[in-house]
Amino acid sequence: MSTTVLFDAPGPRTRRLTLVLNVVALLVLIGLAVVVLQKLGAQGQLEPAKWQALLTERTWANFLIPGLIQTLKAALLAVVGSVVFGLVFGLARLSGAWPVRAVAAVVVEFFRAVPVLVMMIFFYLGLARTGLVSPSSTPFWAVVIGLVLYNGSVIAELVRSGVYQLPRGQREAGLAVGLTPSQCLRSILLPQALTAMLPSLISQFVVILKDTALGYIITYPELLASARRLGSGDGNILQTLLAAAVVFIVINTLLSFAAGRLSRRFSYRTAGKTRALHEAAEGNEIG
Repeated sequence: MSTTVLFDAPGPRTRRLTLVLNVVALLVLIGLAVVVLQKLGAQGQLEPAKWQALLTERTWANFLIPGLIQTLKAALLAVVGSVVFGLVFGLARLSGAWPVRAVAAVVVEFFRAVPVLVMMIFFYLGLARTGLVSPSSTPFWAVVIGLVLYNGSVIAELVRSGVYQLPRGQREAGLAVGLTPSQCLRSILLPQALTAMLPSLISQFVVILKDTALGYIITYPELLASARRLGSGDGNILQTLLAAAVVFIVINTLLSFAAGRLSRRFSYRTAGKTRALHEAAEGNEIG
């Protein structure tokens, strides 16, 4: 059994040099942290009163939790809409009819090219002029529509590239057992592509969650806007923004953990179905 060596193992001198560089980098980071803390202390940002305000019921009940609810509401609806949009236009880009592929390509590339903030502002002004929704819900729908169109286009491209990256034998195995090309796409290729792109899909969900913060520009009262309003009123905007950042980090960590669990479970199920199709195809060839 042969092994391929991609690089030489580091020797004693290289290991010592790496250790020294790591220690130096750590010391530099500690020095920068000390300088930043000294600057914050000189400006009174480390006073206990500014941090203790984050532990009060008023802070969470009146600002952070309502802002978090608005963030999650917009993000959840945008995630669902983006997945639906991405699957529809991703499959359209894989269609056998070239007009369908052409229209889907134009739609996907257009919304991928337009910045999501521009779309939010456009729909905020457009919905306000048309009166299709109430003025109080206009910022919410502008945020959701902007996120759906942009991130849905990204997911559509993930679907297309994920299917193209699968081995051709997957499609051939489905055709060998009597499936049509569209059935192969829906039953064999798409589930495997979704499983393979699950980490990228979850990363896109994290992007959706974070991009809801752009809604404060069109007066949407999400978490970041609520934290800014609280900090501006109490004079501790740094502390409230750090609290909002911690909330975002916790939610994104939970999303990443859930993605790992789902990826392992779906990979096992998809692998079982793929083996069954290969065995059936081989049986047909032998028969």
